[in-house]
Amino acid sequence: MSLLAPFQYSFMTEALLVGALVGAVCAVLSCYLVLKGWSLMGDAVSHAVLPGVVGAYLLGLPLAVGAFVSGLFCAAATGWIKSNTRIKEDTVMGIVFTGLFAFGLVLFTKVETEAHLNHILFGNILGIERADLIQTVIACALTLLVILPMRKDLLLFCFDTAHARAIGLNTQALYYVLLSLLAATIVASLQAVGIILVVAMLITPGCTARLLTDRFDRMLLIAAGSSVLASCLGVYVSFFVNGSTGACIVLAQSLLFALAFIFGPKHGLIATRRAA
Repeated sequence: MSLLAPFQYSFMTEALLVGALVGAVCAVLSCYLVLKGWSLMGDAVSHAVLPGVVGAYLLGLPLAVGAFVSGLFCAAATGWIKSNTRIKEDTVMGIVFTGLFAFGLVLFTKVETEAHLNHILFGNILGIERADLIQTVIACALTLLVILPMRKDLLLFCFDTAHARAIGLNTQALYYVLLSLLAATIVASLQAVGIILVVAMLITPGCTARLLTDRFDRMLLIAAGSSVLASCLGVYVSFFVNGSTGACIVLAQSLLFALAFIFGPKHGLIATRRAA
């Protein structure tokens, strides 16, 4: 089979473009989540969108609307419970997202729908429909349009919330902006890799870049570049191995992280052992 065979099919070229776009957006947000220590928040929100997806289907609304509302509700509920109880944030997230995910599974099994649970859970980037493609592009574009002008404020909020509050930034507003961006990014990634695997796309690129640089602007570029490379590589390889495209994308990202972990010039395993 020719190495150029995947490019002869329109569904493969579309998958490459969608994978690259989603990968870039997830990578940018990943840097902020890693810096803030919100990796589990991405896991929580991604699982919590399931009841919103089923509810939107029942009401005849776009699935993206239900997913966004449900994800935002999970994030807001987590913040509210944390503020009004003695329970730590990571514990609250575990309670909220597992409860919502279980509720979504019950809804899905009790309601007869034509939707495919496997596509919701694991994505269907090779069979993405035109309407879903447009929806993904719009969600990604809106996310980037919000992040780029606010990147410095969000950076300070993630790095030092107390200092951001001291210089007059509205940290409460920034908190909900970041949560909204997280929900929007998950909605954009839903069709590509699904609810479960989107967690890796929101965590791995930022961690990979963190091992390769100490500067945040470079971290953004490295994370986006590695994520786009992994997305394209995963889609390409999945054609030849006949495997799950979303899983291949995540495996490619894990491979890049492993390389950075071992061969990173300053924070890699070999470099730290030499320094020691």
